[in-house]
Amino acid sequence: MIPRVLVLIVLLAVSAAPAAAQSDRAFRTFIADLWTDALTQGIDRATFERAFSGVAPDARVIAATKRQPEYGRPAGSYVASIASPARIAQGQRQAKAWSRTLADVERRYGVDRRVVLAIWGMETAYGAIKPKWDAIRSLATLAFIKYRDPFFREELLAALQIMQSGQIPPGRLQASWAGAMGQPQFMPSSFRKFAVDFDGNGRIDIWSSVPDVLGSIGAYLQTHGWQSGTPWGFEVSVPKGFDLMRSRASFSEWTGLGVRRADGGRFPDEGHGILFFPAGFPGPAFVATVNFDAIKTYNDSDVYALSIGHLADRIAGGAPFKADWPKHGTQLPRDDRIALQKQLAKLGYDQTRFTAHIDFKMRDFVRIEQKKHGLTPDGHPDRALLERLGLRPSP
Repeated sequence: MIPRVLVLIVLLAVSAAPAAAQSDRAFRTFIADLWTDALTQGIDRATFERAFSGVAPDARVIAATKRQPEYGRPAGSYVASIASPARIAQGQRQAKAWSRTLADVERRYGVDRRVVLAIWGMETAYGAIKPKWDAIRSLATLAFIKYRDPFFREELLAALQIMQSGQIPPGRLQASWAGAMGQPQFMPSSFRKFAVDFDGNGRIDIWSSVPDVLGSIGAYLQTHGWQSGTPWGFEVSVPKGFDLMRSRASFSEWTGLGVRRADGGRFPDEGHGILFFPAGFPGPAFVATVNFDAIKTYNDSDVYALSIGHLADRIAGGAPFKADWPKHGTQLPRDDRIALQKQLAKLGYDQTRFTAHIDFKMRDFVRIEQKKHGLTPDGHPDRALLERLGLRPSP
């Protein structure tokens, strides 16, 4: 008699076979359709065939799309993990080791060298983390499942153009699970636009040339609006009874309103800043500048940009944040953020982004709704607001 367990295994294998075959056919159809777009972008058939020879969707990549480190943990915990004592100390060592290169990057692009270091440290631990995912397979998987479509489809086509150009030796197109390449974790389109040959050896190598890595980060931030000489922002304190509906002002206006830098310093004489509470009021408060937005173009997350700015300050010898973070102040999950964005659009707000990424304009919309529903108008979207708007928060 055949054991029941063996029978069950056989039945499961038989039932799974048609599904696997169907998925394979769908992927092949996707690749065939992609060829039309590749052809219009100048990709030759030989490059295309070489890129997708033996490639199949990667289940590990699909699983990775469910992880959201910036959103799934308390903001304070996330910031502390990035601006950790070990990363600060290593950043200070790297600042000394590459001082001449960093000075050249700062001089050419006007970007604070500590911010360049912080991004390098955040993305790959100053080059210690070596991404080993195949960029083409990862991007093809994400494009196939239409994750953030059409973003990853376009990045896949950019990767094919890099492959065809011969800029990267065969086997070196290694990346993160999301296709971010090299030590600065550039997406293929960013590599094509912003990666630079900073060491002057005639080729761009963001995998092993530290000057190319640092120069490329500087070039990226300069192109994305970095203003030389302007800090990324400041931790601040607000006076008792402060009108939380006020979110935008010049530095001189913030001073007049009683908003003070937590470190006791003065605001710059010129410029503007936006007040926000990344974990809600009365948690830590910050006034962010245009350079905060420049950092967010690298990773469109407030807590990411906050972590980079804080790590940069700590590398420069600055002190830890002074205010205590809420222990349970997690960010809303991605699906909840998108649901809120769609609801705001339905309510008539100029909300056109449905990507789960929160900008300062959306925070102002949130303030209005919070005030309308009797909540603290701190601009920080939370479960209470979702419920007041008739939305069901994720478990």
